[in-house]
Amino acid sequence: MRPSPPARTAWDALVAAALAEDLGPGDATAAALLDPQQPGEAVLEARQELAVCGLEVAADVFARCGAQLEPRLADGDAARPGEVIADVRGPAAAILAGERTALNFMQRLSGIATLTRRYREAVAGARVEIVDTRKTTPGWRLLEKYAVRCGGGRNHRMGLFDGILIKDNHIAAVGGVGPAVRQARERGSHHLRVRVEIESLEQAKAALEAGADAILIDNQTPAATRAIVEWVDGRMRTEASGGISLETVRDVAASGVDEISVGALTHSAPAADLALEWRATSSG
Repeated sequence: MRPSPPARTAWDALVAAALAEDLGPGDATAAALLDPQQPGEAVLEARQELAVCGLEVAADVFARCGAQLEPRLADGDAARPGEVIADVRGPAAAILAGERTALNFMQRLSGIATLTRRYREAVAGARVEIVDTRKTTPGWRLLEKYAVRCGGGRNHRMGLFDGILIKDNHIAAVGGVGPAVRQARERGSHHLRVRVEIESLEQAKAALEAGADAILIDNQTPAATRAIVEWVDGRMRTEASGGISLETVRDVAASGVDEISVGALTHSAPAADLALEWRATSSG
C-alpha cells in the first residue's frame, strides 16, 4: 500500500517562498532568449538508482509557473539510472522557470526515500522497523517524514504533541527513570503511550516497574542491546537509537529490537541525482 502524501498545506508556503526566492521579479535569461509562448518539452530523469518522492510537489511548482508535469512513475517507486520519471510540457520559459525549484524538492525528498530504502534493505529478513526522528529540516517535517514512508520506513512521533518520550534531560530534571515514568503515567494524557530512554539494564528494569510502554535503548552496543531485549522478553516495546549507520544497522537488528530509529534518514540524506533533460522546442 502506497503512503498517502501530506495535504497541500504541508508545502504550499514552502513552494511559494522557494519560487519567490529563485525568480524574484522574473527570469532574466528566459526573457532575453525565449518568446513567452514558445512551446517546450522535457523529461525528469533519474541519474542513479533511487526511490522516487516529491512528484506532487514538483507538479505544483511547474503548475504555478504555467507548465504541466505528467508522471510516469509514482512516489515510492524505484527508478533506475536513465529512467524517465515524468514528462514536463508547456511554454519553454515556464518549464525553465520551475526547473531548479522542482528539482530541489525532488532531490531532497527522493534522497530521504532512497536512504531509508537502503536501511530497509540492510535489515531485510529481520523483524524490525526502521523509524525516523524529529531531526528534520525546519518547516519540512511533514514532507520529509512522508519521504521516509515512501522509502519503506515508519514515522516516529510527528512532534512533541503526539507521544510521551522521556529523554535523558527529562530524567535528569526529574531525578530518575522510575520517577519520570510514574509522573508521566499520573499526569500525562492517558491516550498517549509512555516511552523512556534508557542506557542500562538497571534503567530498563526501573522503566518496566514504573509502567513504561516502551524503552529507547540509546547508544549501546549490539551485545548490550541484545541483553536488554532478552530480559524485556516482550513485556515492553524496544527501540534502539544512537549512531546507527548502514554498516552497523544489521548487527543492531540481530539483537531482536522492535524498532531502530535513525536520525540520519532526514538530517544527513544526500540529495538524489535527478535532472531535467530537454526534449523539444519550437525553435530550429
